[in-house]
Amino acid sequence: MTKVLVDGIEVDVPPEYTLLQACEVAGAEIPRFCFHERLSIAGNCRMCLIEVKGGPPKPVASCAMNVRDLRPGPNGEPPAMFTKTPMVKKAREGVMEFLLINHPLDCPICDQGGECDLQDQAMAYGVDASRYAENKRAVEDKYIGPLVKTIMTRCIHCTRCIRFTTEVAGVNELGAIGRGEDMEITTYLEHAMTSELQSNVVDLCPVGALTSKPYAFTARPWELGKTQSVDVMDAVGSAIRIDTRGREVLRILPRNNDDVNEEWISDKTRHVVDGLRTQRLDQPYVRVNGRLTPASWAEAFAVIAGKVKSAGAAKIGAIVGDLAGAEEMFALHDMMTRLGSANIDARQDGAPFDPKAGRATYLFNATIAGIEQADALLIIGANPRREAAVLNARIRKRWRQGNFPIALIGEKADLTYSYDYLGAGAETLASLGSTKFAEAFKAAKNPLIIVGAGTLARKDGAALLALAAKTAADFGVVKDGWNGFSVLHTAASRVAALDLGLVPGEGGKTAAEMANGAADVVFLLGADEIDVKAGPFVVYIGTHGDRGAHRADVILPGAAYPEKSAIYVNTEGRVQLANRAAFPPGDAREDWAILRALSDQLGVKLPYDSLNALRQAMFAAYPHLMRIDAIAAGDAADVAKLAKAAGTPDKAPLRSGITDFYFTNPIARASAIMAECSALAAGAHKTAAE
Repeated sequence: MTKVLVDGIEVDVPPEYTLLQACEVAGAEIPRFCFHERLSIAGNCRMCLIEVKGGPPKPVASCAMNVRDLRPGPNGEPPAMFTKTPMVKKAREGVMEFLLINHPLDCPICDQGGECDLQDQAMAYGVDASRYAENKRAVEDKYIGPLVKTIMTRCIHCTRCIRFTTEVAGVNELGAIGRGEDMEITTYLEHAMTSELQSNVVDLCPVGALTSKPYAFTARPWELGKTQSVDVMDAVGSAIRIDTRGREVLRILPRNNDDVNEEWISDKTRHVVDGLRTQRLDQPYVRVNGRLTPASWAEAFAVIAGKVKSAGAAKIGAIVGDLAGAEEMFALHDMMTRLGSANIDARQDGAPFDPKAGRATYLFNATIAGIEQADALLIIGANPRREAAVLNARIRKRWRQGNFPIALIGEKADLTYSYDYLGAGAETLASLGSTKFAEAFKAAKNPLIIVGAGTLARKDGAALLALAAKTAADFGVVKDGWNGFSVLHTAASRVAALDLGLVPGEGGKTAAEMANGAADVVFLLGADEIDVKAGPFVVYIGTHGDRGAHRADVILPGAAYPEKSAIYVNTEGRVQLANRAAFPPGDAREDWAILRALSDQLGVKLPYDSLNALRQAMFAAYPHLMRIDAIAAGDAADVAKLAKAAGTPDKAPLRSGITDFYFTNPIARASAIMAECSALAAGAHKTAAE
């Protein structure tokens, strides 16, 4: 640690800290436009000027100089920095004056108004009149896709967007052309950006040059209610903020969580908002003479009660979807148990995970932040870029630090980092020891295996999972202080469902068996990724007119994730709380409340009348679910037991469970923005293939 003085305050900071970071440790606020903690240093804007005693005799850009570069005083005094001297104030005012020479000053019609760094800093360092009478520079707006709107006349050339797309997103699509006054930021050929993280440039832009195209001219920030929540578009559980006006969700923004998503979110997470308003189910429906007709709750419950009574316990089943919260899953499981049925399954894709095998057999045991401690990576049947774009950015972050060999078994894909392609099938995994990569993997101190949950959704999935565990055991992936055996789930509800035991009980039917007619009455709790064949009477509890609703005989309208308070567990086993930001439309109700009312009609009344009472019952049975933002680690010995399981996988190639990043759930499929992105991605893929 190095001692430095900041405005007379002595602090100890690491020598690799920039002067800007050292000043912030001491509590001094340093204005900046180009500097960002997660991006490389550019030193473009010069707004962060400070005065340094023990440095150059002029204002210093504090972002571009390290503490180790400072000289001590003549008698060994620590270097001194000053952030409030007249020289610093004058220098910053001069920089601000230069920045505003060409800026159009169109705040009243700018979407960034009210949350703009340039506005805030102009209040502190701007002057009330300009000394420049020349015409302002004008720049043509660029097309860079359907998600990011450009007004490039406002651009101050901080290059944050360029550095983000190149360094974090891993696509070299944004860059600068021209020099000086003629410099412009563009995609060169003005084509749409292809990254699944591209909209983060809107948050990074300190002015209004890059704004959200779908959100353009919708609302001002002071009109919005802001609610902290978590994302359910994938199993990463990114921290988000949901902004609402009245009953309507208007936008979703990222929150900082260094352990999960840092401060990035995927484009699907951010722009799925219009899907929350489209094709919504807002009242119960009952199928009469082949047509779904509106009904009251009492009528719908009466029809269900009649069917359940005539079916018998052994012929009643339930399938849980990918977006369900822990509370409604617990209530559904409780209701099915009271009905005497063991036919319940949350694995609608058929993946072979079994809670009895232990939590370590289905968690991302290394944790998302733990990727940065890994020193070798083997990806088995996963495409992290499509399945968990934010997690893929974390892998790329570790890869950029160097000494991180990566190998892939499965489909070839552009993952934004280089890797050794070993092969497509399970036989490649079985013969991993004979590959060149095996040497580096065996020598690694913290080797990491990522198994795609989607690739296990096939008949030999259990044998494939056991083979992955055997590989982990053979190569020392699980050892004291490190468990690198990590399953990458794609469904937000899956880990909580497995924790709650939502798999068939003794003699119970699987989701596939129920869908193929093994049950006479099937409850679908938001299950839209499975096709139920003709025959069973289907009760659909969900939010959108998607596959499940089209097949349903009775529809009970539920609440989407921003419309309910629910607990989710992400792929690493982290318990997370999603808070309610809005209310469901029409007669729709929260899913647990629907199940509570329905259980009363079915004669198996659930013993909780409030969400709090339900949670108390759930916490009593599963105490780890009450520890928000904590991970109850699995037992590493369970991975060793799994490795000894019998079975030989077949030779079919391993494939990711997601083919279209933008269409993975009913909310996304209802979104016009996601449809446009999907069409663009398909066109880009086709062009690349040609």
